[in-house]
Amino acid sequence: MNFSPQLIALGEYLAGEFDNREQAIAEPVWYVHLCLWQRPVNLFTEDSITLFAEQANVITLDQPYRQRIIRLRQGSDSDATVEVQYYMPQDPGALRGAGHNPALLNTLTPEQLDLLPGCILTVTQEKLACDRYKFTATPLPETRCSFSYLGNTVYVSLGFAATGAEFYSYDKGIDPATGKATWGAIMGPYRYTKRNQYLIR
Repeated sequence: MNFSPQLIALGEYLAGEFDNREQAIAEPVWYVHLCLWQRPVNLFTEDSITLFAEQANVITLDQPYRQRIIRLRQGSDSDATVEVQYYMPQDPGALRGAGHNPALLNTLTPEQLDLLPGCILTVTQEKLACDRYKFTATPLPETRCSFSYLGNTVYVSLGFAATGAEFYSYDKGIDPATGKATWGAIMGPYRYTKRNQYLIR
């Protein structure tokens, strides 16, 4: 399938190793110094660009967490729109460390993933100079991202913005009783800078 320039650009912008060093130094009370990996994986290649994501505190890089699969594809209404669908690995522990060791992803199949129906974002783009973009991904109206993890139901508010050099994460954990954020981008987005570019397969 021929992907749109916008989809290819978004995939390239998201693929890489990132950290928020500057933010963590400037605001250590509110932002932990994190490393974020977003690795291309060979899944859903017929119509999508797919990434494996996980993150870790730089103090404990050997203990990454929040393993997830991010599928980028053309929106159903127009070739110019892009949607982001999230999946949960059925066995996150089996993929722990794959951000740093991508060989762990070589045997991953769609059957090992759980689709998260409410965890979908729609992407808008702003054209910048020299065929560059700024992408912003926000939840679809009337959707709620939730999934089961360790026997508990987890509610998450998802969102991000991306350019060629930066990735802003708006992800937050939500208390279902109060509707208030309990972790993540409570005081504003985590502002990551790309340190290493990964090639889209």
